[in-house]
Amino acid sequence: MTVEEISVLFQYDEWATGRTLESVSSLSEESYQRDLKSSHGGVHGTLVHIYGADLIWLERWKGKPTFGLISVEHVPTLDVLKGMWKRYRDELSEYVNGLDAGMLSAPLSYSDSRGNRHAEPLYRQMQHRVNHSSYHRGQVVTMVRQLGEKPQNTDLIAFYRASGK
Repeated sequence: MTVEEISVLFQYDEWATGRTLESVSSLSEESYQRDLKSSHGGVHGTLVHIYGADLIWLERWKGKPTFGLISVEHVPTLDVLKGMWKRYRDELSEYVNGLDAGMLSAPLSYSDSRGNRHAEPLYRQMQHRVNHSSYHRGQVVTMVRQLGEKPQNTDLIAFYRASGK
């Protein structure tokens, strides 16, 4: 996988996350915060989970220690989450712009949330990170529909068509 391909993958992820955040912006605060008994509660809990996992992976790639996912109590509203995601995106962009082919293909060691050591090529970790976010955005789509709203399309092919990538 090339640096350009990884960059496009993260551009897709940013586009899809932005569309998801737009979709949930039309929800009432009560609906946004409602516990829908999903794997992370509801819309808010699932979005915070995605953000928290995104942040952990970036910290791992930068060689910083990670201490677990951020809790929903630290992200009280959608507006707060949007601001946190903006800062994260700036940091991620800076990191991705500094990559080269050797860094992408080299195994990068990290500890998972249980303290187990792993090492996979960086590009595989990055593919996993985007796939994880896509999986949970799909859960948010279902919840938005359950709440009576219409979510936006976040399919990868829709991104390619919209962006000309």
